[in-house]
Amino acid sequence: MSKFESTHLRNVALVGHGSTGKTSLAEAFLFLTGKNDRLGRVDDGSAAMDFEPEEQKRRISISAAANFVEWDKHKINIIDTPGDLNFSFDTKNCLRVVDGALILVDAVSGVEFQTEKVWSYADEFQLPRILYINRMDRERANFDTALASIRKNFDAKISVLNLPIGREASFKGIIDLLEKKAYIFEDFKSAPKKIDIPGDMLAECEKYREILVEDIAEADEELMDRYLSDGELSLEDLKKGLRAAVIKGALVPVACGSATKGIGISTLLDLIVNTLPSPVDRGEICGLKDDKEERRLPTESAPFSALVFKTIADPYAGRLTLFRVYSGSIRPDGSFYNSSRKITERFGNVFYLEGKGQKPTDQLIPGDIAAVAKLKETTTGDSLCQEKTPIIFPRLTAPPPIMSFAVEAKVRGDEDKIVSSIQRLIEEDPTLSLQRGTQTKEIIFSGMGQVHIEVVVEKIKRKFGVEMILKTPKVPYLETIKGKTNVHNKYKKQSGGRGQFGDVWLDIEPLPRGGGFEFVDKIVGGVIPQQYRPAVEKGIVEAMEEGVLAGYPVVDVKVALVDGSYHTVDSSEMAFKIAGSMAFKKGVMDCQPTILEPIVIVDIEVPEENMGDVIGDLNSRRGRIMGMDSRGTTQIIKGQAPLAELLKYALDLRSMTSGRGNFTYTHSHYEEVPPFIAEKIIAESKKEES
Repeated sequence: MSKFESTHLRNVALVGHGSTGKTSLAEAFLFLTGKNDRLGRVDDGSAAMDFEPEEQKRRISISAAANFVEWDKHKINIIDTPGDLNFSFDTKNCLRVVDGALILVDAVSGVEFQTEKVWSYADEFQLPRILYINRMDRERANFDTALASIRKNFDAKISVLNLPIGREASFKGIIDLLEKKAYIFEDFKSAPKKIDIPGDMLAECEKYREILVEDIAEADEELMDRYLSDGELSLEDLKKGLRAAVIKGALVPVACGSATKGIGISTLLDLIVNTLPSPVDRGEICGLKDDKEERRLPTESAPFSALVFKTIADPYAGRLTLFRVYSGSIRPDGSFYNSSRKITERFGNVFYLEGKGQKPTDQLIPGDIAAVAKLKETTTGDSLCQEKTPIIFPRLTAPPPIMSFAVEAKVRGDEDKIVSSIQRLIEEDPTLSLQRGTQTKEIIFSGMGQVHIEVVVEKIKRKFGVEMILKTPKVPYLETIKGKTNVHNKYKKQSGGRGQFGDVWLDIEPLPRGGGFEFVDKIVGGVIPQQYRPAVEKGIVEAMEEGVLAGYPVVDVKVALVDGSYHTVDSSEMAFKIAGSMAFKKGVMDCQPTILEPIVIVDIEVPEENMGDVIGDLNSRRGRIMGMDSRGTTQIIKGQAPLAELLKYALDLRSMTSGRGNFTYTHSHYEEVPPFIAEKIIAESKKEES
């Protein structure tokens, strides 16, 4: 049996911009509650929640990690999420399955781009949330500035629960405005010392508390009536009112502290337990059954249902599947139905995750976040249930990749291993993609940014023993013509015995853009026998694939075979194929040949203050602005630009916008390359040939 009932579970995601201290806070929770016997630190690579070597090397969270602590007779499931934009889809998948969000804001930097992003995710999933101003002990840390940043960026009722005692290095405690008590934290493990509010802070505390009480009262009509009639509310009423207001999204409380110093950690755990909802408080979950709405209550008696929010590929342990139970219960050594794929999967042990560790359990109940190993086909986003009572939860759509590299094997013959290794990690991370360039023949590996792809390359080397080389992918240019010509070519070869003879006249002219290739047989009489004419077309097609100017395929051309001659003994299909190829190459050079480049439609999301810089930069990339739109405080620039100018655009855009810009693009059409660029492309091609 589960040790905790669903009413005593709290599922919380730690989210925020990178370097706001999410992992440090998770480590503080683990240490303070006795889950770990030492305080893990990100800076020295000892954090239990950042256990991947790639995370320890970069000192950032790359993949969401799950753990749990017990506090005040409650179990708190913690998901520590990445704060880097490259890995934000992982964060979004995690927010989808929790019941509350703990959003961290740095006391120096205030609200940053990724904080805004995760706030929008929390809005999307209608999540109750707590704001935590962390790193109050840092130099230049300023509670008032961070609070002003929060109020400026978030359209919500923001209510201050804590005020800091001391500043920067002298930060030593917090004031609980609800209880009107001050707490001094002397060291990590000792209980905080309760003291009276310092005299020089009484007026400020009174001001903030009055606002807090009014905010709580305004969220409940009955409390408001009592407050107006009595002029005050009891502490019990305030606590109940605060919890109700947070759960229904009417209020977002602000706490503060320092994760690395242990200041405000115990009071934050209290706040999570007393304020954020249990799975039962969140109520029934909605899905689909036969395209009709299906609802499930978070009770053990309801049919089992769960959602997979993360998959981890491991070459030794096999696939690890993380899921959230929404209804019903399951025990080890059973099976469940994957309604997304219409398959049944058997499983052995079920266990809770403790960072990279695992704790087996004999039962999962509604609200549990757990994992099973070695499922064969189940991946992120799949719904699990019983076959007799199916339900499908909506799947999140992964954003399209924005940066691509051509990958080569460092060791010859490892190409197949590269493909299979990347495909294993695509199961883990749906924002990755792999394809083979039909024209360039390169293996194209795409992701959400350079850091994202580099991390995956390192992970593949570590997990699968395959090393890769990243290169800028070739642009799939094309060649075409703008003029007409009539060209003659005679192929004659005599080397003793039977010779080779093929003689053709071709009319070559351009087709409209997108016209492809058209071959017309205009031979009259028998100047070229019927059996040789298809060989002429075959030679032309092969010459088109090889290119004439710079080795790129030739398109939008019409070729007519109008005349020629043959030899009764020496003519052959091969001879006419070579004659056709040579004639085409010769003729193209007389038809004003040119190079075409792919043009993409690009949608760029940027803060309003960066619009001028981004538009100017896009123009410098030979782009065209097609229109502009807005979504909240974000501006959306719609334009067109050559693909060649956007191969490393993700890095430049994030640099211009301090990490707040994002973009997507789709192929549109081909256009003629300006002459000065065409010269460079041709020169580069000849250089490669030599």
